[in-house]
This record gives sequence, structure tokens and C-alpha cells, in this order.
Amino acid sequence: MIIHSYLTSLGKYVQLMGRTFSRPERFRMFFKQYVKEMAQLGVDSIGIVLLISFFIGAVICIQIKLNIQSAWMPHWTSGYVTREIMLLEFSSSIMCLILSGKVGSNIASELGTMRTTQQIDALEIMGVNSASFLILPKILGLVTMIPLLVVFSTVSGVVGAYATAYIGGIITPSDLTAGMQHDFTQWFLWMGIIKSLFFAFIIASVSSFYGYTVEGGSINVGKASTNAVVSSSMLILFSDMFLTQLLSA
Repeated sequence: MIIHSYLTSLGKYVQLMGRTFSRPERFRMFFKQYVKEMAQLGVDSIGIVLLISFFIGAVICIQIKLNIQSAWMPHWTSGYVTREIMLLEFSSSIMCLILSGKVGSNIASELGTMRTTQQIDALEIMGVNSASFLILPKILGLVTMIPLLVVFSTVSGVVGAYATAYIGGIITPSDLTAGMQHDFTQWFLWMGIIKSLFFAFIIASVSSFYGYTVEGGSINVGKASTNAVVSSSMLILFSDMFLTQLLSA
């Protein structure tokens, strides 16, 4: 029974994505909606990304210095480990998990409210492909902004690590700089960006699916928002394992 329910949901999701990725009827209106979604889903998330990344970068540097680094290790170990964690996992995977809660619930509740108030039905009656009109700008807008958020997250984490050096005195700035520059692999940055593109698609499409297919009243909108966040988070973790293995090979 559970498998049948999952397969049914998967089939509905694939059908919805088939309707979503169709040629926009009016490119001018689509572009206007696309810019709006970039601002709403991406630009409005910059603040929380910078804030969280700053403190996480600082905490990672402190924890590595106090609990892992010893006299047998080079002085630049804390800076090196902080950079690798920010590049490989936090700025892409963990940050997208955080954004799935903020952005995913926003998308699901918005579309769910439009469904329960029959705004989507009104679009269908007017002959508009509501799936493409409402969902496609959200997917493309988030996929466009995610690489920028990943870069901002990485930079903010590094700034947080330097704050521990200049303000907290946990590590000297020269040792931190040596660790940040040691054996830098540019592919790690690109790997994080590539993974985040998949995660952005998961967040936008799955959240849109749950919001678009809401049935019932406002209570079900809240349930759909919760299900969207949970499902997006699980899919991000599941795909992160395979993408990391694939891109690191």
C-alpha cells in the first residue's frame, strides 16, 4: 500500500513536471515572473545565508583548533579543514537543507493557498497552462540564484573564520591564511556549485508539487508545506551521497 502511494505520487510529479517544462505562452510575462522569483527566492535569502555561514565558519575554526589540532599537526590545519568543510559540504549541501525549510515552505504555502482559493482553477479556465506559468519561473529562478548563494556562503564562512583570528585570538591570521591557501583545489568549488543546482531543482520542484496538488482547506496547506520540507530534505541528503561519489570519482 505504501509503495503504491509512493509510485502514484511519483507519477503525478512526473506528469506535473511534463506540463511545467513547456514553452511559455508569453515570454514577456514569463521573464517578469522569472525576475520576481529570483528576487523572492534568492535575493531575500542572502541575509540568512550570510549570517548562518559566518557563524558556522567561525565555530568550525574554533572547534578544529581547540579539539583536533595538536602539537603534532601543522599550525595551518584549522584553516585548511575549515576551507574544505565549507567548500565540500556546508555551503552546498547543508545550506540547501536550510533553504529547503525557508524557500520550500514558502513555495508550497503560496501555491497551496492559490489552489485552495481557486486561483489556479481560474487560470485553467482562461486556458493558461498554470503549471508552466506558476512553477517554471520558481524552478529557474532558484536554480539561477543558488550558485551565487553558494559563493556568498563560502566567502561568509571564511570571513567568520578570520573573525576568530582577529577578534577571538584563537588562531593567528598568518596560520589561518596558510591553511586557506594550502593545496587549494578549484574543482571543489565547482563541485559544490554543481551539487547545489540539483538541490535547487529538488527544492523548487518538490515544493511546487506539494503546493500545487493540495486538496482541501487551509489546514492541508500547512500539511503540504511540512511534507514539502521533509521530502526535499530527504531527497537532498539521498542525492548528495550519490553526487559526491560521482563528482569525486
